[in-house]
Amino acid sequence: MLFGKRERMIRRILIVEDEPLVAFDNEHLLNDAGYEVVATVDSLAAAREVIESEALDLVLTDIKLNGDGDGTGVARVARERNVPVLFVTAHGTDEARGLGLGCLAKPYSEKVLKGALDALETHLQGKSLKKLPPQLELYGSL
Repeated sequence: MLFGKRERMIRRILIVEDEPLVAFDNEHLLNDAGYEVVATVDSLAAAREVIESEALDLVLTDIKLNGDGDGTGVARVARERNVPVLFVTAHGTDEARGLGLGCLAKPYSEKVLKGALDALETHLQGKSLKKLPPQLELYGSL
């Protein structure tokens, strides 16, 4: 498209976060940035319902969640539907490395989250990144 923005690959996002203030902030930040937050949930069971019933472009999930299961379980469900996952957590695990695109370390600012999503967009398009935003680690190739 000449002189316009190209279509985003990441438009519809599921937030899986059990800290209410973080969930609220992320939801509003993403909506303001032009993303559609399909749902914000706080457990594996609730995430499974959304992933199995909605078209999603990305799941943002914490690793530690309320109830049974955790963010790695969310990532496994998302993988079954070919939905990419970005872990947003202060508690990264080795298990997560094989399940998601990467990890954004908490706490992070609005600018860092937006930068991480832009970097993921570039990564998903198969383009190389010159520099990753602070706090973002990508796990290998697609």
